[in-house]
Amino acid sequence: MDLRDLELVVALAEHRHFARAAEACGLSQPALSGRIRKLETDLGVPIVTRGNRFEGFTPEGEIALKWARRLTADASGLLQDIHQLRESVTGTLTIGVIPTALPAVPAWTVPFAETHPKVDIVILSRSSTEIQRGLDTFSIDAGVSYLRNEPLTHVKTKPLYEERYVLVGAEALIGAGRDTIRWAEAADLPLCLLTPDMQNRRIIDSLFGQAGKVPSTRVVSNSFIAIVGHLRSGRYASVVPAGQADVIDMPDLAVLPLVEPEAVREIGLVIPDREPVRPLVQRFWDAIPAPAAPR
Repeated sequence: MDLRDLELVVALAEHRHFARAAEACGLSQPALSGRIRKLETDLGVPIVTRGNRFEGFTPEGEIALKWARRLTADASGLLQDIHQLRESVTGTLTIGVIPTALPAVPAWTVPFAETHPKVDIVILSRSSTEIQRGLDTFSIDAGVSYLRNEPLTHVKTKPLYEERYVLVGAEALIGAGRDTIRWAEAADLPLCLLTPDMQNRRIIDSLFGQAGKVPSTRVVSNSFIAIVGHLRSGRYASVVPAGQADVIDMPDLAVLPLVEPEAVREIGLVIPDREPVRPLVQRFWDAIPAPAAPR
């Protein structure tokens, strides 16, 4: 067994396909399969369920995958520590971000990339539950998520900004000439919202509930782009964070702050609360002041 074998296991878990995992690792498919079989021989157990295609990991394979992710992450951290002595920060920083925070992320990643030009940054749209899982399994390095509503566990947190909510839609649908709208009023409009697995949606449903209403949800999506597309039809309204309203390109867009109740939710940076911290993750943490975005 060597580190390369463990990297192949992680790649296979990521791509869920022998040929694609082999291509990502710069190997032929027979070479990858051969190394996986050799690892199984070394461990004395099968770790992959095989058929005509990759079917997943055996229970022993899931244990091997957990350790492979941890050991490859530690090895990456070791290399980063050594490179830091030469003042050359390299590597890949993978960040899981809740969909509502995606427009804000460049405020932190762009300056970091300019300071560390040899670092590659991967930004993944993830639910808060997926961020927790990714931090636990070493598949992501950091997350941007809610800090208080459904807090993550075993993490260090740094507040970034507060999320406030507005109703957006065509002026002809939600009205013009007013400054705010009550949650109870918004509930009766045809709405396009995020899917219930997203924490933002659970927050919004809770706020509608506080107003004594069930929202008239006609379309759901886990993609903000899909929501914007439906808004442009003029047939639907949506509840979005105020910061996201700025990126919706509609000539007749109405944006109304939601009141009764008025609510804010804290968004922050989260990293695993374990030692040692990967040097690249620590650099990113240290580079971000708190709060890092306007309230």
